[in-house]
Amino acid sequence: MRRSVVFKLFMVTSVMILIVFSLVMVAEGLFFERFYRTSKIHALERNMKQFALQLKELEAGERQTARLLGHFMNENDASIAMLNERFARLHINPYVLELQAEDGKNITILLPMEGMALEDIPQGIKTGDTLVVDGIFMDEIDTVMQPVVFQPTDSEADEGLVRIRGKVTDMMLPEKRSYNPLYQDALIDDALLEWTQQPEQDLKLLQKGSPVRMSWTDKWSGVDYVVLVRSLAEEGQEDRYLFVMTSMQPVGEAVGTLKQYVIYIAPMIVVLVMVLSLIYSRMVSRPLVQLNRSAARLAKLDFSAQAEIRSKDEFGELSRSMITLSQNLDAALKELTRANARLQEDVEEKLRSEQLRKELIANISHELKTPLGIVKGFAEGLQDGVADDKRERYLAFIVNETDRMNALIMDMLELSKFEVKAIRLQPRSFSLTDLIQQAADSFTRQLEDKRLQLSIHQGQDEEAIVQADSRRIEQVILNLLSNAIRHAEENSVVTIRLLRMSPGKVTTIIENAGKPISKAEMGRIWDQFYRAERSRDRKSGGTGLGLAIVKHILVLHESDYGVMNTERGVAFYFTLNESGGDIHAHE
Repeated sequence: MRRSVVFKLFMVTSVMILIVFSLVMVAEGLFFERFYRTSKIHALERNMKQFALQLKELEAGERQTARLLGHFMNENDASIAMLNERFARLHINPYVLELQAEDGKNITILLPMEGMALEDIPQGIKTGDTLVVDGIFMDEIDTVMQPVVFQPTDSEADEGLVRIRGKVTDMMLPEKRSYNPLYQDALIDDALLEWTQQPEQDLKLLQKGSPVRMSWTDKWSGVDYVVLVRSLAEEGQEDRYLFVMTSMQPVGEAVGTLKQYVIYIAPMIVVLVMVLSLIYSRMVSRPLVQLNRSAARLAKLDFSAQAEIRSKDEFGELSRSMITLSQNLDAALKELTRANARLQEDVEEKLRSEQLRKELIANISHELKTPLGIVKGFAEGLQDGVADDKRERYLAFIVNETDRMNALIMDMLELSKFEVKAIRLQPRSFSLTDLIQQAADSFTRQLEDKRLQLSIHQGQDEEAIVQADSRRIEQVILNLLSNAIRHAEENSVVTIRLLRMSPGKVTTIIENAGKPISKAEMGRIWDQFYRAERSRDRKSGGTGLGLAIVKHILVLHESDYGVMNTERGVAFYFTLNESGGDIHAHE
């Protein structure tokens, strides 16, 4: 299991993901706060520059400047103030409410940065809402009011305060700010006081147009702030400066929360990584496992089943290549098997031919040695003048043995022609019945010597007309009939039957009464010089080549032939194609 591709891929993937996850967590713990601080400072610097450009394009009065300041504070969660040439703060109140009183007068409600908390302002105010405000008018025409309290009901106003009831027509309130933004805005004076104690070292940077940075800590809350100061001189605002401060508390809280989050989420991430890695490794390695199994089957020369991967990637291409390889190997192996079988047959045939050659030489030597010995003996007797009264008998023996050797040589020449396929058939239509009758007539003396009877049976009394080489078929019948007579018992019947056992075929069966042929000898009976009874080779008068010649002739005629044991003895049979043409006379 540990050596499998799935396990290795699972472990590598899991370890790599966990290492990356650990590096991300460590990087967040070490660098996230610095990154957040740097990013926020850079963003503030860009927005301060944009604010200066907007202020130059606006060229408006105090109210428009105050609205621009309030928008900047809400968008950047920062406190902002404008300074004069002596770095004194210009008192511009950015947060206001515009009310239309019941008598139609427009009242401006200034929200002070000191003495009021964010929760003192009604939440969810929108244009058109009705408000009740108790406060003090700040001008002689009673249009600017500093609120003391926002009243939710129509209760009596406190002594010394003026109550205004009206609808909201416009407003600029703290939005998207951190906790208690009014308190943070009130800390500008403290931060400004500390910065003005050493302005000379920063004045050169301000004159060059570069912003000045300073870290400041609220002694009461312990919260860290970043202070940015920028000159507005390059935008046409001579001897004026922009003073911005923002809290760094959110990033500290975020880092602390992130650390706690990692503690809780890390085990879940590890489990999820393990599960996903296992699934991923199985998905990726599945085609590789299939290819490995296919390769294992190929190694065992099993080309039966090949799983095809249908994907269009390298695995799919490799699968299709392996299938093609399997098919080619299968075809090559089958062709090699067939070639090997043919080669084996050729080798066996060659060995068989070599064995037959050796047997042929031995048989020829045996067959020629005996008659030559007889001829030599009789010739020497005649030469020495021994038994002159037997001279004629010796000469008859010499002629007889010479005829036997001549017949053997002629049969060998005939057989060699068949083996080298030098014989060409001359097929024609002829009467097989007449041919058998003529051949039988030539064995009258042999039949009489063994007191045998010859019986010819023809089915349905119809003459058998066949298409074949009549001279070669006559040779077949003579050899088979001679073989049947030689091995027939005396005072028995040799039977020849002509049958139509299948359409278009004439079957000839030549049967004698005698000893059956054993199964071991049944396959070799057609070989050269083979005799079932070795002791009778000379007495029977055969050369041992007749059946071999018969076999070659019948093979050339594409005949079904064979030998079988019967109840009476042994029967040889062969088939010939029936003919419907004109009969030619037998030569």
